[in-house]
Amino acid sequence: MTDTRNRSPEYRMASGLFQGMRRELLDDVFAYRLLAPMRTDGPVTRRLPRFVRDYVAWFPHALVAGAALIVMSVGYTEGKPVTGIVPAAVILLTLVRPVGAFWLSLATAPFVSIMSGYWDGWPWAPTSFMGQLTVMTVVAARTRPRTAAWMWALTGAFGFFCELVLSRGSGGTTWPLLVVSAFVLLSVTVFHTRRAAKEEVTAQQTVTAQERSRRTLLEERTTIARELHDVVAHHMSVVAIQAEAAPYRVENPPPELEQAFVTIRENAVAALTELRRILGVVRAEDYEAPDAPQPTLNDLDALIANVRDAGLTVDATITGAARELPQGVELSAYRIVQEALSNVLRHAPGASAKVEVSYVLGGLGLRVVNGPSRGLVKPSPGAGHGITGMRERVAMLDGEMTAETTDDGGYEVAAFIPAQRQEAS
Repeated sequence: MTDTRNRSPEYRMASGLFQGMRRELLDDVFAYRLLAPMRTDGPVTRRLPRFVRDYVAWFPHALVAGAALIVMSVGYTEGKPVTGIVPAAVILLTLVRPVGAFWLSLATAPFVSIMSGYWDGWPWAPTSFMGQLTVMTVVAARTRPRTAAWMWALTGAFGFFCELVLSRGSGGTTWPLLVVSAFVLLSVTVFHTRRAAKEEVTAQQTVTAQERSRRTLLEERTTIARELHDVVAHHMSVVAIQAEAAPYRVENPPPELEQAFVTIRENAVAALTELRRILGVVRAEDYEAPDAPQPTLNDLDALIANVRDAGLTVDATITGAARELPQGVELSAYRIVQEALSNVLRHAPGASAKVEVSYVLGGLGLRVVNGPSRGLVKPSPGAGHGITGMRERVAMLDGEMTAETTDDGGYEVAAFIPAQRQEAS
């Protein structure tokens, strides 16, 4: 490869232009590139029946074949079929070898004019004029936008060369071809560029949505880890304190019992230290552990009263024999109900809600359902963070959850969290 670093700027620019043309129109001229079927997931085509979409996918191929048929019929109309067959064959070639078809269209244009005896528009007979325009349009649609500019420039250079050097003195139709093809290729290029930009924006939006979802998931897991840290740390501290105080509750305890309690306390303190060391990484520098105990299902009445004060009509129902559940289950259940009611306030202003808590054998059932928005206040847009957090909490406890719209336009969140009866301390 020639080193152009020491060349003049004009030479480097010309070299760059030639290299660009070579990549677009000279490398692998007859490379096999079959035109793929059209996508049928657009806003219009996806509404069509399935069997219709299967045929619509081949619509671009039908357009190219139709253009070839028209060109061939023009040749037959003039009484010289070969002048229509050759351009039509070149048009069909764009379906499999687009760049090669462009060069063949240029090369066969003088031949078609000679065969038809058409000298007034040399070198573009009516069939070759239509064929060249069609070929450039198809190739521009199948390649990059810069290819259209190169094809237009080469077509003009070839046409003017034939008119000035090989002409018999008659006028040519290169200028009309260039004018018409400029409008057509410009339209194709704009469409091409717009589609590429739309695909890029869609790809960026997809990546952004995935990153947002991942960030939301990590944030929610961090929140859950903080809360569980506080819950487990509290219980381990209680174990350590009770193990230390237990020997003093027994008169003259045997040494083995004292040693057992000492071992329990040491293990509890070591576990607590390790827990704080491992889970401490999820705490932000400005995070402070709450002074009050973590909420449980016993605090639901206060939560419901709070949202009622905010203007939400809530009916609460508790079924089954209420019992004490593991603190992690109680905390997660409380947070799920809290988030579900918050979503009703944000996304369904004016709607009423119903909360059902069911103590069943082997677990806890939760259901929060609301009707459609009935207020004059516009609902706030949501990013799905609340639903993601609820799913994480339920999944952490090996439960199941559904969140979906109801038939009347409302929304329902239902979850089941497996839990055994909390043993008394």
